[in-house]
Amino acid sequence: MASISSAGIGSGLDVSSIVTQLMAVEKAPLQQMQSQASTIQNKLSAYGKIQSFVSALRDAASTLTKPTTWGDTTATSGDTSVFTATTDTNATAGNYSMTVQQLASAQMVASPASVFPVGSGTLRIDVGSLNAGGTGIDLKPGTSSVNVTIDAGDTPAQVRDKINAAKAGVTASIITDAAGSRLVLRGSDTGKDNAFTITGIDDPLDTTTPAGQRPSNLTFSATDLAAATDGLPATVSNSQLTFTQAAVNAKATINGLAVETSSNVMSGVLDGVTVKLAKVSATPVELTVATNNESIKKAITNFTDAYNSLNKYLADQTKYDAANKVSATLQGDSGTNALRSAMRGIVGGSSGGTGVFHRLSELGISPQSDGSLSVDSTKLTSALGKLSDVKDLFAKSDAALDADNGFGARMKKWGDALLSFDGSLTTRSDSLRRQISANSKKQDAFNDRMTAVEARMRAQYSALDTKMATLNGLSSYLTQQITNMNKSST
Repeated sequence: MASISSAGIGSGLDVSSIVTQLMAVEKAPLQQMQSQASTIQNKLSAYGKIQSFVSALRDAASTLTKPTTWGDTTATSGDTSVFTATTDTNATAGNYSMTVQQLASAQMVASPASVFPVGSGTLRIDVGSLNAGGTGIDLKPGTSSVNVTIDAGDTPAQVRDKINAAKAGVTASIITDAAGSRLVLRGSDTGKDNAFTITGIDDPLDTTTPAGQRPSNLTFSATDLAAATDGLPATVSNSQLTFTQAAVNAKATINGLAVETSSNVMSGVLDGVTVKLAKVSATPVELTVATNNESIKKAITNFTDAYNSLNKYLADQTKYDAANKVSATLQGDSGTNALRSAMRGIVGGSSGGTGVFHRLSELGISPQSDGSLSVDSTKLTSALGKLSDVKDLFAKSDAALDADNGFGARMKKWGDALLSFDGSLTTRSDSLRRQISANSKKQDAFNDRMTAVEARMRAQYSALDTKMATLNGLSSYLTQQITNMNKSST
């Protein structure tokens, strides 16, 4: 029968414990490699965050170099109940006097309740402007007549849904009063070029529907449109529909010049300014377009905030905690220290601008002992009164001589260089990644070697265990024989 054996049985040696303890000594260098890997990974993470902070600072600096930042404007209405206004990048500062004589509106007509349920037939809808003779509609460019089929017995709701589904430039709805449900038709757009006519065509085969409920009763012709007056609502003699609102353009006077638009949102009348009309005004209302100093001030403070965020992170990553004797991740890192020195050199220097300002401190932006920038809001607001000089301080760009560049242009160039494919931040991060990769390969090779060492140790101590077990057995046998011989001689 084969014997069952286990390391240490018979010999008394704790082979497993011996091998484990010896391997712990052999594997001691692995802990150092793992510690190095952790340190390198922490540095790589720190550099990744530095890249993010530098990118934010570069973008904030870039904003201060753009003409759109310094040309930003705002519009103010002297009476917002009459109109409000907004601007875009094409607006220029100026003052305007504006009187609103008429708001744009969409044509609206309403049917009597008695026409429903309607008989079968067709409603032809034409959208456009009344021709000079008042005898027809000149169709709106890009449109054509739209026919809506009506079935016998259709209710106001069914006719409404069919008209809306046809997307004919007319929107249908229902108003219900004591007389019943009325069909109300409204032009989809405002302005005189969006008037509409309706031609009701009866089904010749429908002989049972009463005359007053046939589609022809929903006709509103060009003649009806021409006969309509501003005394609304008015029932046009040739139609059963009530004319409740005319399609008219908005009319206003700006600095004495008459303007007219199909919409109550006037765009393109003043360059870069959109005016939204709300009501007619009896007297002129002032419209002021001015440089938006608040948005420019916000762009400058965004720049200082981004700078301070980067400065604080670099300070935190390079400090030494003397109380706990702990170094931050990048304490003593030459590349990080060079970054701190460079950024402080930029904001602490002078601009080669030709305006009255040459240093940030003259705007109320002062470097502090910890490297951060402190902003005196009152002083900055006052400095923005000389906007062209402030712009020159930040946005001036001289490709030939970097010292003549504004602070925004200089900081943008610095950030671009750091973040480029061969910039110091990129190359440093790449170097750390290569170190991590090399460390990982070194650990793998070391672990493979330790596996072989452990296998060899276990084989050696297992052999020793077997040999000692044999010797122990022989010793026991000899002891037994000597004992027996002593008993015989006695």
